[in-house]
Amino acid sequence: MQPYLFPYLGYFQLMHAVDRFVVADDVVFIKQGWINRNRLLINRRPAYFTVPMKRHPADTLIKDVEIDDHGTRWRARILKTIENFYRRAPSFDAVYPVVERVFAGPFSKIDDMARASLCEVRAYLAIPTTIVESWSSYGNAHLKAQDRVIDTCRAERATDYVNAPGGRALYSADAFLAHGMRLHFVCSEPAEYPQFGDSFVPGLSIIDVLMFNTQAGARDLLTRYRLG
Repeated sequence: MQPYLFPYLGYFQLMHAVDRFVVADDVVFIKQGWINRNRLLINRRPAYFTVPMKRHPADTLIKDVEIDDHGTRWRARILKTIENFYRRAPSFDAVYPVVERVFAGPFSKIDDMARASLCEVRAYLAIPTTIVESWSSYGNAHLKAQDRVIDTCRAERATDYVNAPGGRALYSADAFLAHGMRLHFVCSEPAEYPQFGDSFVPGLSIIDVLMFNTQAGARDLLTRYRLG
C-alpha cells in the first residue's frame, strides 16, 4: 500500500491481517490522494486537513516529494484545529501526543511523515506487524502492477497476499496460485462509535477513531473484518 497519512480504519485492518506490510513509496505521487491529506470531524462535519507539498514534476516518486514549510505555519494550524475540535473527545489526552509527534516531527518529506503516522498508530494499537519500505527492499520498481506485487511476495516467500477491497479489479487469484500463493481481500464489518452524539460520519482518519474510543475499544474495532 502507498504510505497514507493517518489513514482510515480499514488501512490498519489490512496491516493487522498480515505479518509484513509493504509500503509502496517508490511509485509516482498522485495528487488529490490520501498521501498528504485525510478527513477529520470539524464542526461536526467531515473536513480535510492537508500537508502542503513543494512543486515537483508529475513523475516524482512518493519517496522524493518534499513538504513545503516555507512561509507557512500549517503544522501549528493543523494541531490547533485538532485540539480545538477534539479536546472534549474521551481519549484526547492519550491520542493528541501521538498526533503531535507526527505533525510536529522533523520531517522534510511526505513519505517519512506518512510512515511515521503508520508507525505511531501501529505502536498505539499494539499491532505486531513489520513495516517494510519497498524502495530499499526489492529492486523491482521496473515491474508494474500485479507482476510487481507477485515478485515482492516471492521475495518474501509469502504463502498469502492480502489487499484492500479496491484490489479486486486489479489482481487475479489464478495468477497468485500459479506462484503458490493465495489472494485475499480485507472485508471490513460496520464499525460505528459515538461522535459527540450526532449521526455517525464514517470513513474518517484513524485520528477520529482513536479520539472517540479507548485504546481497548479501538483495538476491538481493528479486528472487525474478515478475509474474503
